[in-house]
Amino acid sequence: MGKTVKISGPLIIAEGMADSKMFDVVHVSDKGLIGEVIELRGDKASIQVYEETSGLGPGEDVVSTGEPLSVELAPGLLSGIYDGIQRPLTTLFFKYGSRISRGVSVNNLDREKKWHFSPRVKSGDSVCEGDVLGVVQETEIIEHRILVPNGMTGKVVSVEEGDFTIEDTVAVIQTGLGKKPVSMLRKWPVRRGRPYKEKLMPDTPMVTGQRVIDTLFPVARGGVASVPGPFGSGKTVVQHQLAKWADADIIVYVGCGERGNEMTDVLNEFPELIDPKTGHPIMKRTVLIANTSDMPVAAREASIYTGITIAEYFRDMGYNVAIMADSTSRWAEALREMSGRLEEMPGDEGYPAYLASRLAEFYERAGIVRILGSQERQGSVTAIGAVSPPGGDLSEPVAQATLRIVKVFWGLSASLAYKRHFPAIDWLISYSLYADKMQDWYNEFVSSDFLRYRQFIMTVLQEEAALNEIVRLVGMDALSSRDRLTMETAKIIREDYLHQNAFDDVDTYTSMKKQYLMLKLIYEFDTRAREAVASFASVEDVLASSCKDRIGRAKFIPEDRLEEFDEIAKLINTQMQSLCRGDEENV
Repeated sequence: MGKTVKISGPLIIAEGMADSKMFDVVHVSDKGLIGEVIELRGDKASIQVYEETSGLGPGEDVVSTGEPLSVELAPGLLSGIYDGIQRPLTTLFFKYGSRISRGVSVNNLDREKKWHFSPRVKSGDSVCEGDVLGVVQETEIIEHRILVPNGMTGKVVSVEEGDFTIEDTVAVIQTGLGKKPVSMLRKWPVRRGRPYKEKLMPDTPMVTGQRVIDTLFPVARGGVASVPGPFGSGKTVVQHQLAKWADADIIVYVGCGERGNEMTDVLNEFPELIDPKTGHPIMKRTVLIANTSDMPVAAREASIYTGITIAEYFRDMGYNVAIMADSTSRWAEALREMSGRLEEMPGDEGYPAYLASRLAEFYERAGIVRILGSQERQGSVTAIGAVSPPGGDLSEPVAQATLRIVKVFWGLSASLAYKRHFPAIDWLISYSLYADKMQDWYNEFVSSDFLRYRQFIMTVLQEEAALNEIVRLVGMDALSSRDRLTMETAKIIREDYLHQNAFDDVDTYTSMKKQYLMLKLIYEFDTRAREAVASFASVEDVLASSCKDRIGRAKFIPEDRLEEFDEIAKLINTQMQSLCRGDEENV
C-alpha cells in the first residue's frame, strides 16, 4: 500500500509503490477512486486518476490491484452506453442520478441476467484458442460467439446447453495444465492488441451510402480514415452518417471529449433509428462510449483504447466492425495535459514527443485479419477518426501525425459548409489510396466502367477549379463552348451528385448500383452535349434542355424504381440529337 505525496489535478504522485507495474489499476483514498500507473521512478508512481480529485490531500492510501486497465467482454455489450473506462452509464443513472458520484462501483456488465447458451462443440472435441465453443443470441441481429479463451488448447471435457449468467461455467476443457472451466466472461487489457493469425491487404470497400465517399474517396473494409476539418464543418454529422449506414456488422462509436449536447443527440437518435438491412433498431448492433468534455480528462485518454478493444473482440468472432473516434484531437489534448503534469519535455505546440507513436498504436490496431481458430475465418476493424485542428489549420501536429498514418483523407471545408453543401468534403484536397486496389471488386459487383466514370468526374472537377480563375477575371461569356460545358457538367456533379441530404429518406443513402447509374447519366449528358455542340448546336439550347432537370432529380429516385434511369438516358439522347444540325444547314 502506498501513500500520496503530491496531487496535481488528475495526476497523483504516490510513494511506497515499488511492487507496482506500468499501467496497473489502483484505488486511491477511502473513496476508491480509480487510477492507472503511468510512470514509475524508484518507489514513486505517477498515477492518472479517472475521477475528480478535489478534496484529496497528501497521505491518502493508494492500493494497487496488480492488473492493467481492462475491459469486460461478454454478452450484454451491444446496446450498451459506457463511459471511457467502461462503466455503464444507464446503470449509473438509475442508481446515482444524472451526475456520476466519485468512487462509485458497479459491474461493467450485468452479472445477474441469464443468456441462453447453445454449444457448437461436443465432449471429446479438440479445440484451440479462437474456436467457437457456442453461441448466444445477444440481440435480434447479432449472434454472440463464445470463443475458446486466448492461450487455451485441449479437449472438451464437458459442455452443456442452457441459461447461464456470464460468470457461470459453460464448458470444461482439458489442457496441458489440467482441467480449466470456461465462462462467457473475458477480460482484456485495453492497451494491448488482441492476437490474430495474419493481417491481410484491404481490397473490399466499406460501402457507406455517401456518394462523395464511395465514389471519390472510398475506405476499404479494414482500412483507416481521418476526417479533419474546422469547427462547424460537419465532422460529427459525417461520422453519424457512417455509423448509421456503413456496411459493417457492428458499430463502436466513441465520443471522446465531445460536447454534451452532441452526445445527447447520438443517444437520442440511435435508439430510434431503424437498421435498413434488418428492420430492427440500429442500437441492437452498436456500442456507444460517451466521454464528454466535462468528464475527467484522464478517462478521455483511455476511451479510444476501450473502444478499439471492444471492436477487436467482435472482429475475433468473424464480424466486420467500424469504430468511429470523435475526436482524436481532444484525445491528444488529454495526452498533452497529462504529459505537462508529468513535466515531460514538450514537442510541437506542447504535445508530447510520443504523440505520433500513440496515434499509430491506435490506428494500426485496425485491419482485416485471418482470425485465430482451427477454421479459416476473417474479421475486420475499420477505424475512422475525426480531427479538430484549431482554426482548421491542417499543419498542426495532430492532423500531420494522422495524415502520415491513414490512407484515406476526407478534408472538410468550412467554405463548403457555409454554402450549405454537405457532406462538406473538399474534393480538391481529399484523397484515398485504396481505390485502385479495389478495382476487381468494382468490376465484379458494380461495373467495369465504374472507375472510368470516377476518373471522368475527378477530371471535370479539377478542370472546373482551373477555369474558375478565368471566370473570376473575365466572366463566363469569355469561355469557349467546350469549357462552358465543362463548367455546367461540374455544376451538375457538385449540386446533384456530391451534395447529399442526410435528412431526406431517399437521398440519405445511395447504393453502389444507384451511384453507378447516376454517374452514367452525367457522363452520357456530357458526351452527348459535346457531340451536339460539335454538330453546331447552340450551347444555350443544350443548357436549357429539360433532361438536365431530370438528372438533378435522379438522386430522389427510390432504390426500387431504378428502371427510371433508363428513361432519363433515352431522354438525354433524344433531346441532344434533336439539337444537332448537319453541316449543310449551317453553310
